[in-house]
Amino acid sequence: MTAKWSFAGVIFLTVLAVTVSAQTSVVSIRVVEGASAINSIKLRRGHDPVVQVLDASGEPVAGATVTFLLPASGASATFGDNSLSVTVQTDTRGMAAGRGLKPNRVAGQFRIRVTTSWRGEAANATVLQTNAEPIIKSGSSKWVVIAVVVGGAAAGGAVAATRGKSSSAVPVPPGPTTPASSSIVAGTPSFGPPK
Repeated sequence: MTAKWSFAGVIFLTVLAVTVSAQTSVVSIRVVEGASAINSIKLRRGHDPVVQVLDASGEPVAGATVTFLLPASGASATFGDNSLSVTVQTDTRGMAAGRGLKPNRVAGQFRIRVTTSWRGEAANATVLQTNAEPIIKSGSSKWVVIAVVVGGAAAGGAVAATRGKSSSAVPVPPGPTTPASSSIVAGTPSFGPPK
């Protein structure tokens, strides 16, 4: 602002500088859920990304527009309506979620781009997730292990039976369930009903 005045033929020029300071609010996004999540390809089960929008003082921003955007190719997912993006408004706590996330059939990492706008301010964030196929455990491998153990025990018993030709009896002291005349005899075990 400039003012001009004069006094006795002398002109004085006064320049006033007016500074208007306006505090601009900066908006930010905090990832609340879904970061580093592992989605199951086989079960088609994903982890919904959840974010919170905050103003410059760290207070939640209600009514901010938030968009979640998924990759168009490679490892990715879709939202509940089978789209690659969803736009929602934050609630009173500044929270927004990309609901219904389902992984596609491609294994690997992918990034969910999150953008927000509020009162002319914008911010963005990235949520990293991974699509993975679960490790399949086969029931037949258990049977192989059991067969090897049983076979090894049988072979060990056969070797012990052929080397120990003498029949030595080990007396067992009588007890409430053991008759007084019982003894354990080393030899080849037999299976089935008593002979």
